[in-house]
Amino acid sequence: MSTGMRRRMGVEERRQQLIGVALELFSRRSPDEVSIDEIAAAAGISRPLVYHYFPGKLSLYEAALKRASEDLAGRFTEPREGPLGARLLRVMRRYFDFVDEHGPGFSALMRGGPAVGSSTTNALVDSVRQAAYDQILSHLGVTDPPARLELVVRSWISLAESTALIWLDGRRIPRAELERQLVHDFAALAAVSAAYDEEMATILRGMLEEEPADGPLSGLVGRLVALAS
Repeated sequence: MSTGMRRRMGVEERRQQLIGVALELFSRRSPDEVSIDEIAAAAGISRPLVYHYFPGKLSLYEAALKRASEDLAGRFTEPREGPLGARLLRVMRRYFDFVDEHGPGFSALMRGGPAVGSSTTNALVDSVRQAAYDQILSHLGVTDPPARLELVVRSWISLAESTALIWLDGRRIPRAELERQLVHDFAALAAVSAAYDEEMATILRGMLEEEPADGPLSGLVGRLVALAS
């Protein structure tokens, strides 16, 4: 290939390039603020060529969202090795890595954006939540969760989402503190539920049995004892 000549991309390669470019732009600004012209310029192609691969910005946004949702769902994957508190803390760090990298896009997705309300978007968001739910149950070693445990896990996932959104609005609380706080929140939700249900109490005891003295969950117990005294 001679100098200055561009290699012609195949159809799928060009589609993936456009998805990557759009995702990068949506990560820096709300998708509502990003135009097809900007996406075309960033990809080094003409506006009509973008429409050759995607019918409109909505379809491109949904494709970018699909890639982002697969990435976010993967952040919850963690080997079942070591105490639960440390595992959850690593998950929260990866989760906030994503939020940090894709702030405006994450916020637009959760608060409202060009594709919010579409069946495709709702399905993608639900798939991330379900992946997180399945992974947490896996960490707990539970395959048939009782109703109270399902309530705890799904409530905690919603709490993690809302916490991330609030943090993005000014980042007034150190990120590392929020990551640890969310791990404590999970234990606290489980503890409250355990006070009402023996099955949850058994699950909670299992969570705490292998927790080292310097682990995140033990840290919560120490803070509560200090507060009570």
